[in-house]
Amino acid sequence: MANGGGARGRAERPGRTGGAKPPSPARARAKTPKRERPEHPPREEPRDFVLGAVPGATPGKWIGLWRERMPHVTLILREIGVADQRRLLDGVDAALVRLPVDAPDELHLIPLYDEQPVVVMSADADLTAGDEITLADLAGEVVIVPADDVLGLHVPDAVSPTFAAPADTAEAIATVAAGVGVVIVPMSLARAHRRRDVEYRVLRDGPESRVALAWLRDRTTPDVEAFVGIVRGRTARSSR
Repeated sequence: MANGGGARGRAERPGRTGGAKPPSPARARAKTPKRERPEHPPREEPRDFVLGAVPGATPGKWIGLWRERMPHVTLILREIGVADQRRLLDGVDAALVRLPVDAPDELHLIPLYDEQPVVVMSADADLTAGDEITLADLAGEVVIVPADDVLGLHVPDAVSPTFAAPADTAEAIATVAAGVGVVIVPMSLARAHRRRDVEYRVLRDGPESRVALAWLRDRTTPDVEAFVGIVRGRTARSSR
């Protein structure tokens, strides 16, 4: 007789969970903050910066730095005479002047450097024998003082010229080259008017000439402050 139990007699096995494991929750990705674009300063309009300079002043290194840091501002170099330097300051942004200067209370003044005085003479003059000269060595010499003299030096026992004072240093040195007298100037002027037929020697006990940066107190602009920073050796990133 057939067993009627059939499948009922089998113990039912717990079924397995079929298929693949459920996917794990996606990891939350950290959101990278958006980089803010740097704001560029407003573009500046081209303009000029006028720098005056007395003869012999040497602003070349500062002009080079200016052109690197301030390409949108054209620096214009204008020569000014020492005799008119105070008046001509009204027509420039700043200037290299020789001290003293008239009406200093109206100006900002930054002394920059001192120049040694030198005696310029004919190349075959007896005074060329030494490396340096003193005021005592100039006794009996014809000392020429040009109209644009910047030293105001009185040489004891010197001989005054019998001719009118030359109009400027260049003319005085040309006269010296012809074998007539000597002229005393700051070293930079002797170099500026260098000639093969003249030589110069340091005047050991003569007065130095001081060069300074000057500008009107009521005309202190950002461009002037930028130039002051360059003259004082500040870097492009340093604060004022």
